[in-house]
Formats: sequence, C-alpha cells, structure tokens
Amino acid sequence: MNNISSLNDCYGCGVCAVVCNRKIIEIRLNEDGFYEPYITDVSRCTDCGLCRDVCAYSQDGLSLVKWGNEKSYAAWSNDSEVRSKSSSGGVGFELGRTLINRGYRVCAVHYNIASKRAEHYIAATIEELMPSIGSKYIPSYTVDGFRALDRKGKYLLIGTPCQIDSFRRYIQRFKIEDNFLLVDFFCHGVPSMLLWDKYIKEIEKEMGEITNVSWRNKLTGWHDSWAMFIEGGQYGKIAEKLDYYNEIDKEKRGIYNSRFSQGDSFYCLFLGDACLGKACYDKCKYKYNNSSADIRIGDLWGKTYQNNEEGVSAAIAFTFKGNTLLKECNCKLIEHPFEVVAEGQMKECPKRPSCFLHIMSLLRNENVPLTEVLQLLLSYEKRKRNINRLKHPMSIVGNVLKRMKKYLCR
Repeated sequence: MNNISSLNDCYGCGVCAVVCNRKIIEIRLNEDGFYEPYITDVSRCTDCGLCRDVCAYSQDGLSLVKWGNEKSYAAWSNDSEVRSKSSSGGVGFELGRTLINRGYRVCAVHYNIASKRAEHYIAATIEELMPSIGSKYIPSYTVDGFRALDRKGKYLLIGTPCQIDSFRRYIQRFKIEDNFLLVDFFCHGVPSMLLWDKYIKEIEKEMGEITNVSWRNKLTGWHDSWAMFIEGGQYGKIAEKLDYYNEIDKEKRGIYNSRFSQGDSFYCLFLGDACLGKACYDKCKYKYNNSSADIRIGDLWGKTYQNNEEGVSAAIAFTFKGNTLLKECNCKLIEHPFEVVAEGQMKECPKRPSCFLHIMSLLRNENVPLTEVLQLLLSYEKRKRNINRLKHPMSIVGNVLKRMKKYLCR
C-alpha cells in the first residue's frame, strides 16, 4: 500500500499524522523510546499517498530550493535578559517576538511538566512564547501543535531539521508556503526518551515531583552551559555537583544542579552518542549547511567568540525572507563566512557505538541505575582508545619520547 506502513524506520516528525484525512495515523513511542507512526485501522486507508508525500525520510533530497545568496551571521539579542535566559544568543525568541508583534503565531517547543515530555504548542502572545526559551534535548511530540495550525493563518515554526523538511513538504502540498517562516537548528541528534525517563525518575526519588526543568544555563558562562537545573516539589538530597550553584540556591528546596563538564549522566550519554535514534545514525541528511528552513540557528562555537561567555548564536539565512526577518528582529548581527559561523558543528552523522544494543537494553530495564549505563559507555570508550593506540604504536613511542625529553631537560 502507498502509506507509511512500509517504512522500516523514520524521523518521528509526526507530519504524516497531521496530513492524514482519515485520522488513522497516531504517533507513539516505540520500545526504544522514539516516536513512530502507527496506522490504527488499515482498512480505512484510501491509499491516497499523502503520508508518503510529506515524509522527509522516504525522500532523498531536501524540500527547499536554495536561494543561492545565503547569509551567515553571529547574532545575539539586544535584550540582555533574553540573552541571559537563552541557550546561546536568544535569536529564536527574538524571531518569534518580532512576528507575534506583526500578527503571526509561533509554533515552538515547551516542556510539559505533567506529561514529562517536550511538545510543540502554539503561542499567540509574548507571554505564551516565554516557555519556548532554551533548548530541550529530548524528542518533541509534534502532533497536537501541528494540528492546531490554521492553514489560512500565518506562523513561525521552529523544529528539528527533519521536522522542518517534512513540514515544508506539507505546506508545499497545500500551496500555503508563503504563510510560514520555518526555523531549524544545528542538530546533534535526539536521545531516547528511555534515557530521559530513567534520569528524571532517579531525581524524583530524591526530590519528589519535578516542578521545573532547564537544560542550559550560563551561571558559569556560556561555554560551560550544558547544565541541568531541576526543581522538585519537596526538599530532598541536593546533587553536590557545583558548590557555586548550591550557594546561590541554598535557601530553595529541592534543587538539582548537574553539569556536563562535571560528569552529568544525561549529558554524557546524549553527547556521547550512546542512545540516539536510528535515523540520526544512519540517515540524517541535515548536517552542516543542509537545511529546508528559511533560517538555521544554533551555538556559534569556535575561535572567533571563544572568549565570549554571554552567548552568541549562529544564524544562517537560506532564503530571502529569512534574511529579511533576521535583519528586522531585535538582534545584533555580524556577518561572517559560513565556515566561521558553523565552526564546531557536525558535518557527518554521529557514529553508533558497538555497545548500542547493550545500552538500550539497560535503559529499558527499570532496575538498572543510570550510573551503570554510563559506566558501560565509559568502558567502551576506554577500550576504543586502547585499540586505537595498538593500531598506531608509533604514536605511543612518540609520546614516550616526548615525555623522556621533557624529563631529561629539567
């Protein structure tokens, strides 16, 4: 049949569920903790093929015809409060604020405390847009937010590159592309919800029900901003990850602070590529400068702004209207070559570790603590380093000689 049932894998973007006129496609988490489409009643399928038409996974190329005059900027909000609360420079929020003031609505992502997941939602006011500030490093459930979009309305939509690619195919299919501005970001990949579920369950044992979650903050600077900041409903054991934080928040109850630079288990497994989606490893076609968005944003890592700790966004305009919006929003823009703006960003798909299946089995096991899962990844990394040394013995000899020379020259 000409529907998504024949796909062995997908990006989990949810656009197929939105386009289906029969409303027989649902998006659910599979056993590995990733969103997948399911046809609830195959007998009602009309074989129209719409779900396949909008599916970016089943298409080889990108849906966007490039402008040919792409512009790349270092960017940050002129509003210092917005910049300080944002993951990098606050450009995403400023794009949304500019368009809301023009009568647009924004479809962005917030974290739903009740459902314990990231979700796309519609913001019609600046106040409603506020929960979208900051990155959420888990898969987002898109269906309710996408279905709430009025095809006759005007919107800014922010999502992962694969979500944006499928969504552009959707608005192209209904000839409403002019009503939308699409924004994606440099994407590392999405981790399994099994990782997130295990992570927050362990925190809840100490702190009670979670009341607030933040994935990034700049209390110790932008370059060290990979930091979980979680508030709980009752006083529990405060994670002694950072004394500076604990001094700031010692009067608060149930505060969990943990940073990637100090071994946070969620970040080590996520950024260590231990449990990403299959499509992230095998079929991500959106790295570096490959995008179907009008604008791509992200952190501007690299040498140019290595001493900046307030946060700098990378902002790339792939279309004329994207570039126009960037110039009109409340941001400082400094044009650079793309290579400068994208320095430090991934150019290829992440590599699946050989212990991937073992890690996933441990994540599914409720009795296995996250420390044990992390220890498996660390052991794997250590073995990999040792094997690489054996493959390149002369590098070992060279290092030994350098140390001997340094010792003899004392």
